[in-house]
Amino acid sequence: MSDAPREAWITGIGIVSCLGEGTDAHWQKLMAAEPAADSTTFAPFVVHPLPPINFDAQIAKKGDQRQMENWQRIGTYAAGLALDSAGVKGKPEILSHMDMIVAAGGGERDLKVDSAVLSGMPGAANPAAFLNERLMGDLRPTLFLAQLSNLLAGNISIVHGVTGSSRTFMGEEAAGVDAVRIALSRIAAGQSDIALVGGAHNGERADLLMLYEFGHYALKDKLTPVWQRDGDHAGFALGSLGAFLVIEAREHAEARGAKPLARLTTVLSDRSNRQPGTAVQSLTRLWDKIKTRLKAGHAAVLSGATGALPATSDERTFLQSQVTKDGLAVRATGTYLGHGLEPQFPMNVALAVVVLNHGSLFPPCDATGLEQPMTGAVDQVVVTSVGHWRGEGLALVERVS
Repeated sequence: MSDAPREAWITGIGIVSCLGEGTDAHWQKLMAAEPAADSTTFAPFVVHPLPPINFDAQIAKKGDQRQMENWQRIGTYAAGLALDSAGVKGKPEILSHMDMIVAAGGGERDLKVDSAVLSGMPGAANPAAFLNERLMGDLRPTLFLAQLSNLLAGNISIVHGVTGSSRTFMGEEAAGVDAVRIALSRIAAGQSDIALVGGAHNGERADLLMLYEFGHYALKDKLTPVWQRDGDHAGFALGSLGAFLVIEAREHAEARGAKPLARLTTVLSDRSNRQPGTAVQSLTRLWDKIKTRLKAGHAAVLSGATGALPATSDERTFLQSQVTKDGLAVRATGTYLGHGLEPQFPMNVALAVVVLNHGSLFPPCDATGLEQPMTGAVDQVVVTSVGHWRGEGLALVERVS
């Protein structure tokens, strides 16, 4: 047996977001170059809401749907789309050894309980006793379990029958990078033959908007393209989205007659301390490991830039110094999708596959000049991830000729 790393193919993708469901809907909206968002429902915050979805199409049992929170429904639905795309849905001989890696945040808060506790504590004779009594009496028995991201993996296993090994990562953007990175590493090393990788996020949550506003990360008042967010109008617009990839060893795919959508060649991650300039240095180190593989005139960059500062300005500095000067076109998908944190990287890898399958890049949506038109055929896409607080990552996704 050869010691050379095994080639990893992406053979299935499942995506849902504010742009719709599936690859065709996403491509059409990206080609239209007219991003839209909701700035009234959670005013003054801007969000990218999910359109109505018939969850029955991938989660047949109403009982299963009822015990899930919305982020779990989104993820379980997207996972089903990916399995369908890869041609393995309902095939226990494959699903029984399919590994699963999920990147997701915590569950949704019970806002009524939170509000009652916060309203009642100031007037309570014994605030500590009041808090304990309310938490013991008001919390749903499943609330704690609902906070665990591995509940999404459990629901996918129950609904779709994916019963190989299971791993779940939390940790905002970096979790999504590491989920894909570890899946690729395991396949390349011969430790896994086929894996389902991705995550989900519900951005239509008042509790999340409150938490990110505490850190001054939330975009307010109106939607603007990512690269145009600066000064008092910076931040990310939370997005509701789900994205899953089926990644498998080439020989495993060929043995079952599956065709590749793309090749996942490299996934790299780093974690700088975010002192001035360190994120630029981190990205440059990662870029240096792949830049000699890129084909001039046939490579593009899909950026996961959030719009939050200083992360986005640091990424812009990197792109201007290392990427666009060499003629590579850049697109920030957050302008269209909003920001989904953990699943943002898997989503952008999936969109890289969509770009490669169409052979061209969608138009710019940016008035700063960073995004430029690209007319050549796209054979390679580099996906970037610069976490709003920590974590940097790159992936190289290539056409299989």
